[in-house]
Amino acid sequence: MNDGKFEAQYDATAELKWAKKWKEDKVFHSEIDKAKPRFSIVIPPPNVTGSLHIGHALDLSLQDAIVRYKKMNGFNVCWVPGTDHAGIATQNVVERALLQQGIRRQDLGREVFLEKVWEWKERYGNTILDQITRLGCGVDWDRLRFTMDPVCARAVRRAFKELFDRGLIYKGHYMINWCPRCGTAISDLEVTYEEEDSHLWFIRYPFEDQKGFIVVATTRPETMLGDTAIAVHPDDERYKNVVGKHVILPLVGRKIPVIADESVDPEFGTGAVKVTPAHDPTDFAIGQRHNLEPIQVIGLDGSMTEEAGIFSGMDRFDARKQIVQALEEQGYLEKVEPYKHAVGHCQRCHTVVEPMLSDQWFVKLTAMADEAKRVVETGEVQIIPERWIKVYQDWMDNIRDWCISRQIWWGHRIPVYTCEECGYVFASEEETVEQCPKCGGPVKQEDDVLDTWFSSSLWPFEVFGWPEETEDLKYYYPTSLLITGYDILFFWVARMIFMATTLTGQIPFEEVFLHGLVLDEHGQKMSKSKGNTVDPMDMIDEYSADALRYALVSAMSLGGQDVNFSESRVEHGKNLTNKIWNSARYVLSVLEGKQLDTTPNQFSIADRYILSRLEQTKQFVSECFEAYDFGAALREIESFYWSEYCDWYIEMSKVDPNYSTYWTLKEVLEQSLKLFHPFLPFVTQEIWDRMGHSNYLVEESWPKLSEHVVDEEAIEKVATMKEAVRGLRNLRAELGLKPSQRIPSVFLQGNMEEWEEFFPYIKFLARVSEIEHSSQTISNAYSVVVGNTVFFVPLEGLVDIDRERKRLQKQQADLENRIAIYDKRLQNEDFIKKAPQEVVEKQREERKALEESLSKVIKRLSELGG
Repeated sequence: MNDGKFEAQYDATAELKWAKKWKEDKVFHSEIDKAKPRFSIVIPPPNVTGSLHIGHALDLSLQDAIVRYKKMNGFNVCWVPGTDHAGIATQNVVERALLQQGIRRQDLGREVFLEKVWEWKERYGNTILDQITRLGCGVDWDRLRFTMDPVCARAVRRAFKELFDRGLIYKGHYMINWCPRCGTAISDLEVTYEEEDSHLWFIRYPFEDQKGFIVVATTRPETMLGDTAIAVHPDDERYKNVVGKHVILPLVGRKIPVIADESVDPEFGTGAVKVTPAHDPTDFAIGQRHNLEPIQVIGLDGSMTEEAGIFSGMDRFDARKQIVQALEEQGYLEKVEPYKHAVGHCQRCHTVVEPMLSDQWFVKLTAMADEAKRVVETGEVQIIPERWIKVYQDWMDNIRDWCISRQIWWGHRIPVYTCEECGYVFASEEETVEQCPKCGGPVKQEDDVLDTWFSSSLWPFEVFGWPEETEDLKYYYPTSLLITGYDILFFWVARMIFMATTLTGQIPFEEVFLHGLVLDEHGQKMSKSKGNTVDPMDMIDEYSADALRYALVSAMSLGGQDVNFSESRVEHGKNLTNKIWNSARYVLSVLEGKQLDTTPNQFSIADRYILSRLEQTKQFVSECFEAYDFGAALREIESFYWSEYCDWYIEMSKVDPNYSTYWTLKEVLEQSLKLFHPFLPFVTQEIWDRMGHSNYLVEESWPKLSEHVVDEEAIEKVATMKEAVRGLRNLRAELGLKPSQRIPSVFLQGNMEEWEEFFPYIKFLARVSEIEHSSQTISNAYSVVVGNTVFFVPLEGLVDIDRERKRLQKQQADLENRIAIYDKRLQNEDFIKKAPQEVVEKQREERKALEESLSKVIKRLSELGG
């Protein structure tokens, strides 16, 4: 431990020391202890490919805060860390690295390629774990999990087999989202829709009898080569006489029917739409209802197939241009209109997603939704803030089955086998299967792997050893709380509820706190393309981890709104840590050599005031923690410590200090360090150590309530005294007095007895030599009014009164001129009508401020008799 001496400035490199010691000493390791209340929480596993981003920093700061708070409240806390194997993202990273050497994964083969991925993971996969340590997170490192380690792999196989055997996993030929760049199917949730400026192409489809044509509007002319029908709404009078007829597909020559289907929107385009069952979800459904053949004209690589005829082999977007040109040349293109619509992109690589018919594996969420919905409706799982409950339930009401197969190599290979002799298809939870359980013949395993979210949906129970009935699982599961961003409510939170209720018969967590996203200082979403991303490690290196944590948490609101990130807030966080450091340094220098083992019998009014405010702060902060109002908790601690303890009490303590003063200084400092600790763990631990404590601060008890009775009278009286001091300080600034220059005398008009105990504080804090009583108004004196009391400061001998009068008269004239300019503008009807409302309101507010300043100047002039 440290020798207790404080350097002049706080050195944030201490963070590295404490991060290392907490980890080495296993301060946050948890063992089963039924004598204590339990609190368990799992980290949302970040991608093994990644590094800490600003959203992670907020998420982890909140989890660490609640973990430290619970631990200090006597809970047996277990916070499980881990990383996700990030199937597509990791494979892409390794593939790019190999391509730089001229090697394709297909050249290596599956087994060798996977060896390369594991090598990459061992070399680079711990980056984000080191950064989690650097942020100060109190996770249980002995319980570190990886979604492809043996424990998790076993859980995945068991989960799949159980769902498969219960008919909740099936293989089907359905419309899925296909990413040509990643070369795999992706789920609905992994498609992001963006508004794009495009066109609506109006194409003529001639009737087979050559008597006229029907015009169809489309945003994707390249898919027309796979059209197998034209559809209209059955109630659309415009097309009643053409339903049942046939048209000739332009450029192809295929005869296709005109059909009626209620899914058609009569308001879109001409009211007649092309039907391409192989390339659109709605068209696929129409095709199934009308027994239409699906014709695939776009391949898995995004190029046109042989079915596309002369356009075969072209990129789909190049083919679009060629097809439009051909339609125009052959007289089939009637017109083109500008059109803005939402286009689906792959969340990972931003490639335009292609709807595609494919054989894929699905989880039957529609059969699991009732229970997942019920546990939220009944409050067994509480979602905070409550506004997300309706969003969750609406999604459940419109749930679609989950496509879980991915056409890549890195990940959990689907544990389904087909016998090459008898054709038996089965799922197995064994790591390797070579023989058919029915006939003993050789088997072939599915090539696809599972969606990464499948394994992470098991996270709350697989980390404790499920499916084995481990003691850890019995004790720590269900977990107490999940903290994560609202953006993965459906990606992850809902899927964990699905899996937990179905596979374990229990909820995965009792509460879910969904926080907002971190935006830039202008409220814009961060992205590399915009160049507005923030690297949290850069912030930590420049300012400190505590400063970054402060900036993120203090900006939060209870409603879970997004957080606007500002580097100036990080800088303020650094200033706060320095304030805590310097104040503690001063207090401990005052307390050096003093024995403060017993509670004083009597306290001064200043002591009673600060101890009462400490009690109120403890209560408010504890209530905020219980409500997960982290931002309000941190702001309250800061306000109390900086504005009341440092700016007022420490200064008041310099007036005739005694034993109770010293005891109170130490008591409030120690209690404040405990309150700050969940948010600013490093600086508080360093100070705690410098104070000579041999234990870790997180092992201390959270400040208990009612250690001191709240003295409302003391709080009210000191508030009144502070008002008088502020008024006198403002007057000093108004007169331009130097800090060392004392006000010779102040006359008090009011009840002297009510103020006498504060005279020593007022003299010291406002730099006043004497305070005398006066029963009448003092001439040539400025006044400070506090309630029914008036403090007069005689100006004779303090300033040149004539010069002061002239200064005020000049200031009055200037203010009157400026107000006149505002009046002219605000009385102009054209300005009021045409200017934006916020501009008009700002002008009014500025005029009001000038008027208040003018009133003060006029008051001062009247006090000078001019």
